[in-house]
Amino acid sequence: MAEVTGFESELKTLLRTGKVVFGSKKTIKMVKTGKVKMVIIASTLRQDLKDDILAYAKISNIPVYQYNGSAYELGTLCGKPFMISTIGVIDPGESRLLEEIKEGAQ
Repeated sequence: MAEVTGFESELKTLLRTGKVVFGSKKTIKMVKTGKVKMVIIASTLRQDLKDDILAYAKISNIPVYQYNGSAYELGTLCGKPFMISTIGVIDPGESRLLEEIKEGAQ
């Protein structure tokens, strides 16, 4: 439970101090061009889109965090009144989320 709370806290810091894009189309475009530093995907993301994001992220060496909640839960966590299936992180701001994801991958 503490890990989820840490993620939620870092995500809120990221949204407040960093720069992100919402949505799979924008995120895939940004991953293809290497303009994002990391990607967050919801557990309910369609499998074909998830496969595309994971493939392009692997080619571009971009870390991907798979959020255990639904797109609705991720949207609520971001303070948005709609579902968010993917978040592309352009600038992490003061958030340590990117470092934590990279450390967890090693």
